[in-house]
Amino acid sequence: MTTLARLKDQVRNAASNSEPLCIVGGNSKRHLGREPTGTPIEVSHYSGIVDYQPTELVVSARAGTAVSELQQTLAEKNQMLACDPPEFDGKATIGGALACNQSGPSRPWYGSIRDYVLGVRLINGKGEHLRFGGQVMKNVAGYDVSRLQAGAMGTYGLLTEISLKVWPKPESSITVRRNTDASDAIRVMSEISMTPAPLTGACWYDGNMYLRLSGPGAVIEAAASGLTGERLVDDTAFWTSLRDQTLPFFSETPDLWRFSLRSTSAHVNSHDDWLIDWGGAQRWLAGQHDRAELEGVAASANGEVTRIRGGDQSAERLPSLSDSKRELLIRLKQAFDPARVFNPGRLYGWM
Repeated sequence: MTTLARLKDQVRNAASNSEPLCIVGGNSKRHLGREPTGTPIEVSHYSGIVDYQPTELVVSARAGTAVSELQQTLAEKNQMLACDPPEFDGKATIGGALACNQSGPSRPWYGSIRDYVLGVRLINGKGEHLRFGGQVMKNVAGYDVSRLQAGAMGTYGLLTEISLKVWPKPESSITVRRNTDASDAIRVMSEISMTPAPLTGACWYDGNMYLRLSGPGAVIEAAASGLTGERLVDDTAFWTSLRDQTLPFFSETPDLWRFSLRSTSAHVNSHDDWLIDWGGAQRWLAGQHDRAELEGVAASANGEVTRIRGGDQSAERLPSLSDSKRELLIRLKQAFDPARVFNPGRLYGWM
């Protein structure tokens, strides 16, 4: 029996016995969302690149394929996943990256993983293997079920295959580091983001602002000449550590929060431990805090806050939803997974 056939059988049996299943790929994102429950259904063995057409800038891979393996294959043709999802020491899979809607530091300029999805194949709660979208960029027919999987954490089905747009790798990059406070960094990052500068990374960490420029050598040299600060000799290590959350900031405390805000929102609670990414739009806060208080801070900036790590994982972790959005998610769950087989309660307790 093939791996795909075994996965379908496991889903059908689970649905018949009302048995919840916990989808497991590389297990690198277990801390995200509420506590996983159910019998593990392993996807990591269903891996490998199914189709790659460098001239068409498209690739299709099974969901258990490691992000690092996919990036390495693309790099051989001087291409990349522009959204640059975390690799988490080689454990992250492309299915998990889409399910958790994860993108790297270049997200504001290159787009999110959701923006690059062309199509998916998944097993629904009835054990049916379905295809949505396509494998080419011109395919736009039907409902956009493929992108609906971004951030769903597997609650609508078991992803088996994903087709993505890929991007040419930039010729080179330059990173300029400047010592400054968070408020000034937010202002500068916002100002530079509104210029034609080829910005592909802008963050503030540990008292320093980092600005990355990527593209043709002559272009980024000209752009970098107008920036004040110290050039990093090798900028790859820093941006990789930021993407994969291996900077000391991420490991110094078990409690971690993520804010999604307007990039120009003022810096608040400056006495706390912050890391600011995506030019100000993504802000990480370390340490123990009152959730209600943080929700008030986020709401004042028309943003949201999510608990990423620490605390009671059986409690709600994601931002609260309006009644209409909640009803929509419930109806989608019912349509794709009527027996509530996949990752029940992973997104919200009521799902």
